[in-house]
Amino acid sequence: MSTTVDTRPLKEAHRRIWASGNYPRIAELVTDVGERIVERAGVGAGADVLDVAAGSGNAAIPAAQRGAQVIASDLTPELFTAGRRRAAEAGVTIEWITADAEELPFENARFDYVLSSLGVQFAPRHEVVAGELVRVCRPGATIALGNWAADGYIGQFWTAMGPYMPPPPAYASPPPGWGRVDHVEQLFADFPVDLTFERRALHFKAESPEAFIDLMADNYGPLLGARNALLADGRWPALRAELVALSVEANVATDGSYRAPSDYLIIIARKRP
Repeated sequence: MSTTVDTRPLKEAHRRIWASGNYPRIAELVTDVGERIVERAGVGAGADVLDVAAGSGNAAIPAAQRGAQVIASDLTPELFTAGRRRAAEAGVTIEWITADAEELPFENARFDYVLSSLGVQFAPRHEVVAGELVRVCRPGATIALGNWAADGYIGQFWTAMGPYMPPPPAYASPPPGWGRVDHVEQLFADFPVDLTFERRALHFKAESPEAFIDLMADNYGPLLGARNALLADGRWPALRAELVALSVEANVATDGSYRAPSDYLIIIARKRP
């Protein structure tokens, strides 16, 4: 007999985490990912587009700039304030809707393009998300995702954080899975889509590795929450030291500053007609 999983407590915790800090500041560092997936998807004028886990619009805005009709959805509507401001500055109109990536409030076969830039991999049930992405696509439509590679810098960043954090519920899959080709192939194996993959790197820049980690701890919700919790039991210095060491190792700058490449995986899933 199957049991129903109550995901609401975890998702409310996720909403609070992403609403904390200043995620739009972090989103400024990764705008290239959204622009790249819009380009690779081939979004064109007049297309119906959904940006899932849109945050402040890193994929939605460049899609709208191409003349598409865009809906941006996210579990955390607090991020829409910055998204609306950015859209207005870009001169585009976007519809912003609060929505769970595991239960999208749209009819079957609604969209020509479904996008997500560093977003859907944080939803807990990967297989449910994959099904929803395919469901809302029309036949012949395209899903385009940008996800941090599991073995890249940010993937290792999460790995370092793991032992310091409470264990996730048994039903939740770890975010780095979406950054592995084999995992993504398994997620879409039963759906009528043709997959292609491209690996690219985005470079983080700062005055130093320490400055970058402190920027993340001040603004990036998951790390901000970890820092606040770990300060209470004295473990924050240990985690910060691990993240700084990881950043020192990743640094490729030769002028005394900080420049660290972080690989991400572009996933294109074309839904068969």
